[in-house]
Amino acid sequence: MSRPIAVLRPEPGNRITAAAVEGRGRTAIRLPLFATRPLAWEVADPSGFDALILTSANAVRLAGEGMSRLRGLPVHAVGEATASAARRAHFDVVAVGGAGAAALVAEAEAAGVRRALHLAGQERTLHVGGIVAAVVPVYASEILPIAATDAAALTGCVALVQSARAGARLAEIVPDRGTVRLAAVSEAAAAGAGPGWAVTAVAARPETETLLDLAVALAD
Repeated sequence: MSRPIAVLRPEPGNRITAAAVEGRGRTAIRLPLFATRPLAWEVADPSGFDALILTSANAVRLAGEGMSRLRGLPVHAVGEATASAARRAHFDVVAVGGAGAAALVAEAEAAGVRRALHLAGQERTLHVGGIVAAVVPVYASEILPIAATDAAALTGCVALVQSARAGARLAEIVPDRGTVRLAAVSEAAAAGAGPGWAVTAVAARPETETLLDLAVALAD
């Protein structure tokens, strides 16, 4: 019998990913661990930068009208979901990283970027340094309370872990890690969850489709 697949990301991504799980003929557990909201932020002068770094589609979705002033900056994005969001917002995506934020920065530097602006969440992995000249938080991701009955429903599931913070939160609420298999979007996400899981596997690329392929294999 196939294990259910738990989708933990915030809305609206949760229902989109859950629908993709169900489209593959699997049972989805919809359990957002966080809720996102926009933050007030000041638009930086784009003339001071030669690239825009995006590591989450939430930054594009929640940044608001201020993003329009930055459209002249070429985008370096982590994952195809982030890149697609940027393209829909009429940005020129010049590079899509497949190995996380740190690797993307290294690739951007190798490509000639010298002063990058990073639009980020309040909780983030990239900080000012090297070619990252400024980091501007444009959204917050806040912890949601999880009922004990909802946490218990995760027993025996495959959990999609799409950030280190989600992995850490999952570890806090799961009653028995030894019954849960993790499908992590990155090594950092897997590390955030810590040890003790039945299986911990990392997707070959930080993309939703690749992560779902992994989750389906773990579910069987």
